[in-house]
Amino acid sequence: MLIQVHPDNPQPRLIKQLAECLRDGGVIIYPTDTIYGLGCDIAKHKAVERICAIKQIDPQKAQLSFICRDLSHLSDYTKSIDTPLYRLLKSYLPGPYTFILPASKQVPKILQSKKHTVGLRIPDNTICHHILDALGNPILSASLPGDMVEEYTDPEVINEKFGDRVDFVVDGGIGSMVPSTIVDCTTDDWQVIRQGLGEIVFE
Repeated sequence: MLIQVHPDNPQPRLIKQLAECLRDGGVIIYPTDTIYGLGCDIAKHKAVERICAIKQIDPQKAQLSFICRDLSHLSDYTKSIDTPLYRLLKSYLPGPYTFILPASKQVPKILQSKKHTVGLRIPDNTICHHILDALGNPILSASLPGDMVEEYTDPEVINEKFGDRVDFVVDGGIGSMVPSTIVDCTTDDWQVIRQGLGEIVFE
């Protein structure tokens, strides 16, 4: 089902409906500050499995990331963040970045890669923030299956293609075609492993 959510002033009734759907193990397609993504509550194993089935991937092998409300929320899911790394995160978040960090024990096992790392995001997107506030848990973030094509920027086209495989497609306006920039921070030698929408400069 396609629902239109105002990008700057999301309707509380619709946000509540989306949060309840996620809490009940539902799967949504939603806007971020980059591309539209597949999402579910990270604590709902069956929903994670549904997303992996849509994408035809193994959750243990795929580097699935998830979206947090803020830095304090993000720090629950990674091992201790030292001062230089905290400064880096604070400088660039919220924004179009995914940071690969060592996973803490709070990351559900189904989402822990064999390297025990986790990709964490705090998008600069009002709809995302409202859903996260209402849900209270991070949202799994996965790109739509197949190659990134121009149609994936239009929620109506996304709904035609994937609407029968998810509970809701959130129409928050036209999305970007460029994914987030991925930064590996699992060692002291930080590296950009995918250049996306966000520019980053290490001091």
